[in-house]
Amino acid sequence: LLGTLHAQDNVPVQADFQQDKLTGKWYTIGFASNSNWFKEKRHLMKMCTTIISTTADGNLEVTSTYPKYSMGRGWTVKGCWVWALVHPLTALMSLCCWGSKHDIRVVETNYEEYALVATQIVKGTDSSTMVLLYSRTKELRPERLEMFTQFSREQGLTDDEILILPQTGEAEGAG
Repeated sequence: LLGTLHAQDNVPVQADFQQDKLTGKWYTIGFASNSNWFKEKRHLMKMCTTIISTTADGNLEVTSTYPKYSMGRGWTVKGCWVWALVHPLTALMSLCCWGSKHDIRVVETNYEEYALVATQIVKGTDSSTMVLLYSRTKELRPERLEMFTQFSREQGLTDDEILILPQTGEAEGAG
């Protein structure tokens, strides 16, 4: 477990992270993972809406609404799947849910266009890596997409584990 979590020690975090600027509506444009559930659902996944808000206790709440045929897990809201997470106040976050530990890092963001987030997930003796690319709009400049792809590869993910999510009208979801 410690070795797996230390593996992400070389992943940078956003300098001078400003939590309040990260809040608002985002689209999950890119999704990369070496987890088994991603490999099983990859062909079904579509772009989703993600809302980041501040909770009363100063944490971040991240709610991603996926088209119902995408993720295959979560809570149903307006025919979509919702995944809600609460994080501590920092660009380096930690979360325990579903019997697993998530080490979450906001790697890079300019707050107005994109955010790159890396997560190391450990459940028992299994570990997986997930990289997300958020955008304020449904389309992102090609160089940002390439940055996401290159960063994902640097985390040990293969091209088969990296996906630019196709758009769908259902991505609007509950946002």
